[in-house]
Amino acid sequence: MATKIRLARHGHKDYAYYHIVVADSRSPRDGKIIERLGSYNPNTNPATVDLNFERALHWVNVGAQPTDTVRTLLSGEGVLLMKHLQGGVKKGAFSEEEAQKRFNAWKAQRDAKNGKISRDEADKKAAASKALLAQETEANKAKAAAIAKKRQEAAEALAAAAVEAAKEAAEATQENAAE
Repeated sequence: MATKIRLARHGHKDYAYYHIVVADSRSPRDGKIIERLGSYNPNTNPATVDLNFERALHWVNVGAQPTDTVRTLLSGEGVLLMKHLQGGVKKGAFSEEEAQKRFNAWKAQRDAKNGKISRDEADKKAAASKALLAQETEANKAKAAAIAKKRQEAAEALAAAAVEAAKEAAEATQENAAE
């Protein structure tokens, strides 16, 4: 039986996520599976891959063929590198300890790269939020100045009206006194 490691679609319209499964190559995409190895969610940023590393390595070693997308996912998780390193151990090119050391070095380098990328993204977001905050602060200061100017003009107009009313009242009292 020819087995494939492939994606089985789940979720709903416009929000698909996938199970990484081992299935007979003749079965339908979402049909009967042999084993579920993990999941892949492209909707998150960055895309989330949850994979049972040992079982994926087992299936690759026994000859299951990954599809192109799954090959990329397995490569990103290091399954194909570990298969390659195990082949070197079988040939006697290096020891199991050396293979594990090389894999750990690769994994540390990958994690450092991913961490640097996520730190850079976080720094960009922080800088953008600081710039937005400064822009909002400037806009608020301009609005406050405009409101203060309007209030001052209204107060001056009210004071002028009060002075005018006082003058009229004084004139009216003088006219009443003169009569």
